[in-house]
Amino acid sequence: MTTPSTPPLPVPLRAYLDNRGFARAGRGAGTADLDGVGHALPVEELPRPEGEGADGRCEIGGVPYLLVPLAESDAPLDNVVARGQRIELPPVSAHSALLLAAGSVARPIGTGSSAAVSGAFTVLYTDGATSTTTLTAPGYLGPGGVFEAGYRYGPDGGVQEQTTVSLWCLEVPLDPERVPAALVLPATADAASDEVVAGEAARSGSAAPQLHVFALTLQPRVPGGAALAVRGARCTPAMLGDAPQTVEATLVNVGDAWLTEADELTVSLTVPLAADDHASSTTTTAHIRALAPGEQARVRIGLTAPAGIAPGTPAEGRLVLHRAGRPAQQVSVPLTLGVPDYATTTASLRTHRAPHWFTGGKFGIFIHWGVYSVPAWAPVGEDYSEWYWARMDDPETATHRHHSREWGEDFAYDDFIPMFTADRFDPRDWVELIAAAGARYFVFTAKHHDGFCLWDTALSQRSCAHLGPKRDLLRELLDAADRHAPGLYQGIYFSQPEFFNPDAPWYEHAPRNPYTGESVPYTGYTPGYDYIHDYQGGQTRELVELFDPDLIWFDISGAANDSVHVVPGYYNQAKNRPAPKDVAVNSRGGIYAYDFRTPEYATFAGTVPAAWEASRGLDPHSYGYNAATPEDAYMTTTEAVRQLVDIVSKNGNFLLDIGPRADGTIPQVMRERLTELGAWLRVNGEAVYDTTPWWRAAELGDLRFTLKGAGAGDGTGESDEAFYIHALTEPGDRLVVEAAVPIRPGSRVTLCGYAEQLTWSHDASGALVVEVPQAARESGSHVWVFKVSAPRD
Repeated sequence: MTTPSTPPLPVPLRAYLDNRGFARAGRGAGTADLDGVGHALPVEELPRPEGEGADGRCEIGGVPYLLVPLAESDAPLDNVVARGQRIELPPVSAHSALLLAAGSVARPIGTGSSAAVSGAFTVLYTDGATSTTTLTAPGYLGPGGVFEAGYRYGPDGGVQEQTTVSLWCLEVPLDPERVPAALVLPATADAASDEVVAGEAARSGSAAPQLHVFALTLQPRVPGGAALAVRGARCTPAMLGDAPQTVEATLVNVGDAWLTEADELTVSLTVPLAADDHASSTTTTAHIRALAPGEQARVRIGLTAPAGIAPGTPAEGRLVLHRAGRPAQQVSVPLTLGVPDYATTTASLRTHRAPHWFTGGKFGIFIHWGVYSVPAWAPVGEDYSEWYWARMDDPETATHRHHSREWGEDFAYDDFIPMFTADRFDPRDWVELIAAAGARYFVFTAKHHDGFCLWDTALSQRSCAHLGPKRDLLRELLDAADRHAPGLYQGIYFSQPEFFNPDAPWYEHAPRNPYTGESVPYTGYTPGYDYIHDYQGGQTRELVELFDPDLIWFDISGAANDSVHVVPGYYNQAKNRPAPKDVAVNSRGGIYAYDFRTPEYATFAGTVPAAWEASRGLDPHSYGYNAATPEDAYMTTTEAVRQLVDIVSKNGNFLLDIGPRADGTIPQVMRERLTELGAWLRVNGEAVYDTTPWWRAAELGDLRFTLKGAGAGDGTGESDEAFYIHALTEPGDRLVVEAAVPIRPGSRVTLCGYAEQLTWSHDASGALVVEVPQAARESGSHVWVFKVSAPRD
């Protein structure tokens, strides 16, 4: 193993620049326009040399980039809007091209779509060959990027707006055996103002942002053996095993030969302390068994701050790579020793990160249950049954007509409350079914948009404890999970607005008869609250204090909210409890400080370099139970497994929803799907849980890819390193994978659920060919998972 002698090569983009996204206070702010409404990123926050004559080079996430020099900060252009341009590349044998990029629109719009941007990047080689990779860039608003800042400049001439902004690293694989000629960017949409976005969202439920590329750097192939580069080294407050913090990094073999077991590579963390400080830190060690040329391994090292050190103390650590027990390479990493209490600011909250249990869990169950489960109706495949009240209020909808026909024009929505009985609700059965489905967590709707609470809230009698079932349904479910499924992480969904709350109606009016316009009661509600702080914020704090959930799943991010005051208390309660734990908050809390993004009834086309979770129901277009949906319209088990695998291969989680009936029974079709999903995961779950995406490709036709290795799991430093190939359709007698699968002589290929080892080879084009006997094919179902394991010693 060698230290890289060929550094990354920044590629100048001056000839292609056509947009300005950065500005500085008093210089250029108000003239930049990253997103179509005049916002700009703060150039002051870039980690690069100050002063006239600076050449614009900076290192971000361990990668050197070439940006417009600071001395030219008033220059009008600093990034490229991807519109299909051809960017010429130097003729250098390289493993990849790394782009510093972001989408121009970042907030969720419409019905939960995530305004990230996906596109196909095409590499042209001098010999006429081409390769194409689809990648997804999150929007610039939000945390987690390789570049992150706590504010942006507004369109009014430079006033700072406190938020979180990010740029992301997108990595396009290159064939190191060929000479690159050019990179063709995808063609993405023009930037749109918030008004345009809102208008399109109203029409179609989504809007496409454009992709902005700020810099491009090649990672050359280093000749002479294996060579490691370290990227993205950072300290996070995520717990790792018993350690309250994690230092993580990506190791890349930029050489031309395998790193093997013979190299005996380990990675450790050292924390130099002041000479007069006798305290010491505690860290774990990660082991890497093998790494192919060009391949990557994520390492995680647990960190326990020295006793007596004030939480939040900055320090400079070193990741040290050891070969055969001797230090061979090291890289500095800034540390924050100890996790201070979170404050009521976005700047503080954005330092939080998704817990490892969440990013490794991959599969959860969503449960939508409430008063809307009584009418249980929506146009099949077209609308959400849980929005029954809002649709019933609109004379233009099918639900308005349905309600008049089935229930009568004098039957108010709240007249359904006594019919929400939950008389057959068996919480033990629910949690055991969820666990048997192979889910690692669940999320239960404590309050949906109709304002009816499924716990005994002290702030209102509009709840299941006072009306309808007259039981605390949330308490019963979480208690059953504690007793009968203790391995499940527990999440609570909470809608921040309510359709027709008299104190703050989301739909601009208090409850009314949608046919006559006359006022009707908001049953059980105590009026007169300050809705945002006392009621909405108060109920969220109540859920935290009463139930100590592992996850809060907010909804309707555009609504007025008190999240900046509520979320810190949630984080602090979790970390300061006698047995600290890691918790998570989604992206719909109304602040740009969150742990994961949440597309709804949608996924991404490419790998996303941020934590995300796609949700949908087994129903074709409803989370709540829709009695009108025929059984043959539900997702099949095969469809559900394929969607799970597709999402996981792109760095996401799948939150699959079930909608129980009003009496608490789970429809048999849903039970069957969950049971069959669990059976598949018991055989193939190793290729799903605690995996990472393959950086070269998320998908190739009907194939998907995941991998494990290098301490990416529970923090012990040990891992069953493996590469997984998921076939979404049943393979024939040969599986052909036309990709650079990391496999070498002596590697073993097996099929999950089949005992025998499979024969493999490479064809004349270099594609991997796996022989698949009929017995192996018959042993699988839904998605066939092939495992590539390292040679046995």
